[in-house]
Amino acid sequence: MRYESNLILDKLPKHLQQYIKHQDYGEYSAIDQAVWRYVMRKNVDYLGKVAHSSYIDGLKKTGISIENIPNMYGMNRILKDIGWAAVAVDGFIPPSVFMEFQAYNVLVIASNIRQLEHIEYTPAPDIIHEGAGHAPIIANPEYAEYLRRFGEIGSKAISNAKDFELYDAVRHLSIIKEASGTSKKEISVAEKHIDELQGNMGEPSEMALVRNLHWWTVEYGLIGSIENPKIYGAGLLSSIGESTWCMTNRVNKMPYSLEAAYTPFDITKPQPQLFVTPDFAFLSQVLEEFANTMALRKGGLNGIKKLINSKELGTIELSTGLQISGTFDKVIEFAKKPVFFQTKGKTSLSYREKELVGHGTEKHNSSFGSPIGKLKGINLAIEDMSPRDLKAYTIYEGETISLEFEGEITIEGEIITGTRNPRGEIILITFRNCIVKHKGGVLFASNEELYNMAVGENIVSAFNGPADLNSFDLVTHKISETSIKPKKNYERNQLERLYQQIRDFREGKNTTISRNKVLKEISTHFPEDWLLPVELYGLAKMNPENQGEKEFAREILMHLETIKKNNPKEGHLIDNGINLVNTTLISH
Repeated sequence: MRYESNLILDKLPKHLQQYIKHQDYGEYSAIDQAVWRYVMRKNVDYLGKVAHSSYIDGLKKTGISIENIPNMYGMNRILKDIGWAAVAVDGFIPPSVFMEFQAYNVLVIASNIRQLEHIEYTPAPDIIHEGAGHAPIIANPEYAEYLRRFGEIGSKAISNAKDFELYDAVRHLSIIKEASGTSKKEISVAEKHIDELQGNMGEPSEMALVRNLHWWTVEYGLIGSIENPKIYGAGLLSSIGESTWCMTNRVNKMPYSLEAAYTPFDITKPQPQLFVTPDFAFLSQVLEEFANTMALRKGGLNGIKKLINSKELGTIELSTGLQISGTFDKVIEFAKKPVFFQTKGKTSLSYREKELVGHGTEKHNSSFGSPIGKLKGINLAIEDMSPRDLKAYTIYEGETISLEFEGEITIEGEIITGTRNPRGEIILITFRNCIVKHKGGVLFASNEELYNMAVGENIVSAFNGPADLNSFDLVTHKISETSIKPKKNYERNQLERLYQQIRDFREGKNTTISRNKVLKEISTHFPEDWLLPVELYGLAKMNPENQGEKEFAREILMHLETIKKNNPKEGHLIDNGINLVNTTLISH
């Protein structure tokens, strides 16, 4: 893996590093650079009036240039001063992974850039969206802390089995939509598949609700008053079309609240409504409200059931602080409380995010199950018993006992030892020749092996992922498909050559080329290309007193008018480009 690291990136766990790709800056063509330049010039011109004040300041602080696609390594040198870093990835990555990067103060940037045909909007994440949308706003300390905290909480959200299927379908659609030459039929089939999935998701998972909150704030958020909102969401900041559309009365503006978590969105269409937060601090207030509804803070029977439904690696934390990480497979309930749980496959036991010595996946390599709760007829929970209480109930080393828990769970065996947490509470009791039963049926029999019973009256927390990241091998990511690069044929290479000539001319690297000759080549061989003529127009207008340049500018405008007649849908893009040139000249 080739990327320039820094102190923040050095702290990333290995399972996150597997998603990072090298940003090959040489892959960006002169066409890509022209797309970046057009969008950024248009955005800065317009967003200076409608974006939150942090946006323009943030462009300077994060080192993002209007003229050039940002170099990730240059950005990192600047971002480190505000406590952040940036990494390149390939398109969409799983939501929980995206959130976890944020929790480490790392901005995830899809290093691809949209094609000219999708200059206004692309469903695929790209460097315009991530670099020009997300990066500038994190220079605001209040917002940066919201983003970090969102990642911290969001990465703990529990998914359900259908979430990843939907993520995979959305990633597939974003790739084929951005790829050149994809048939309408293929796109239609992919869109239909997503519609079918979204229509059969059932009750939304925590991760689905987190994605909604993320969408209506980080991606499509407005800030200020309902009557005069400003833009801060990256999806709006990076979309020429939607940043204008969202300011009209055709988009309903609503006060931001927890209701946003329960408001779904369609990534393929302009949003019919947006939420307005009064300030960045209020975002954190709503986030904490949402976190209070999560199994992370509520635990209980519902929390472990969410983990079972997710079929993914997760963790429960008991009231003693003991954390059990694995894929949860079974729970027995009594009086709406869990009285027994079971994992399937490798399991680890931890305390305060640190694996207990001798209780890793090597020890618990096939499953782990244990009764929890109170003993039947005894008000005092085992964890609250003093050494004298434990002896009185014969819960003592060397004793062969039978314990009956509420819910008709019994455990019989010889007590070998107990494990305590730093507060002196028992968190594990180790048995030999142990048998665990429910209503007379055997749940587990250890025979000569040692059996560890978890101690805890309640499940106080349930969350996605392991308690200790080092307990499991998480470097298992496999990309199902990668972004499709534009095909390089003879015509494409010739067009890129012309764009490069004009770029070199503007930058003073080669001023001997004939711009008139370039215009003739474009007119003859690429009559539908409008962006390079707009670039030529900008150069011609730099010397407004020169008669030859005036004539050349008029010739370009005539050519652009022809393009507009043949391709009316691109007329507003051409007009915007011309107006940008003329406005810039007037302002100077």
